[in-house]
Amino acid sequence: MRSRVVPFPGVSEAEADDAVFPVLARRDFFQARVEVPYVVHALGIPRGARILEVGCGQGNAFATFTRLCAPVRLVGLDVDATAVAEARRRAEAALIPAELFEGDVRRLPFPDAAFDVVVDFGTCYHIARPEAALREIARVLAPGGRLVHETPLGQLLSHPFRSTGRRLPWDAVAELRPYRHAALFASRLKGGE
Repeated sequence: MRSRVVPFPGVSEAEADDAVFPVLARRDFFQARVEVPYVVHALGIPRGARILEVGCGQGNAFATFTRLCAPVRLVGLDVDATAVAEARRRAEAALIPAELFEGDVRRLPFPDAAFDVVVDFGTCYHIARPEAALREIARVLAPGGRLVHETPLGQLLSHPFRSTGRRLPWDAVAELRPYRHAALFASRLKGGE
């Protein structure tokens, strides 16, 4: 699965945009069976929502989101055409009505306020210009919508060598206010308290 990476010293943005995360069966299994149910329950992702997963990879989370949240719309977006094709194949085989898009989280191909929940299992930590991604996520969230994301600790445990010292630039999206925190994951509410 391809994923974009924030450049390390001496690495250009162009080189970072070509960085690849390997597909790891154990990691994928853990995400589908442990992380997604934890996130849904601990952060209270509502049933019947319009859900977008950015950096969806091969769609490992779709079946669990479908089972636990019964979304009225489930959308996945990834920069890697191969991953999107595999996610589409898996969704069709499991009869999951997911919409899949190849695209960049920094230029989301959706109208304003199109989603109630945007889920990011770490993509924004690994791209150049994450502030652009966060602004796009805020744009496509409906008022009162939630961004569910990894915390720095969650990111460090997932990618210990790539994540050291990385933080997301929350000051770029003042409209996304802290909402709930659950150790490895947190959520922000658009226009929240």
